[in-house]
Amino acid sequence: MKTLIWQGIAFQSLEYFNLTEDDKNFIVESRIIGSYEGKMYTVDYQLIIDLNWNILEFIIESEVNTVKNKLTGRKLQDEWEINNVINPDFKGFPFIDISLTPFTNTLPINNLQLAENDSQEIKVIYIDILNHLVKPVIQQYTKIDKHTYHYDNLQTDFKADIVVDENGLVVNYPGLFEKIAEI
Repeated sequence: MKTLIWQGIAFQSLEYFNLTEDDKNFIVESRIIGSYEGKMYTVDYQLIIDLNWNILEFIIESEVNTVKNKLTGRKLQDEWEINNVINPDFKGFPFIDISLTPFTNTLPINNLQLAENDSQEIKVIYIDILNHLVKPVIQQYTKIDKHTYHYDNLQTDFKADIVVDENGLVVNYPGLFEKIAEI
């Protein structure tokens, strides 16, 4: 369906991203390499997403300065099994947010189907690859126009206006990511 490359501006990275669709799911396979604040890293992630843009499973394999890490997650109704253990901190969380990719913004953008000027608060499992953190975060998305969404992390001061294409994939995330190639 889509193959593209994102350049990580702040995180000095490149991401080679593939999104395919079968009869019941979207499948994402992606590889990121980069360097940030003295940390060299590589990330391979695979996601299984239903056709309503709900995340069902993820596998994230990373290496930061030669230290390898693997994180897995599976949604079991309204609970999350993270590395084979049910984590009650994430009960009822519909989305994930992987720190080094703009793709996980596509999940709520496409799932929420907001009307122009509407906004919605969401709970996400935030996965900070470089610091090996997994934590709950509350975010808000507001649809500004057909291709622009205002993102607000409600627990920090971080805000951004994200521009997406007709498929909800990030074209420009100011200061963080930019799409530089697509086929």
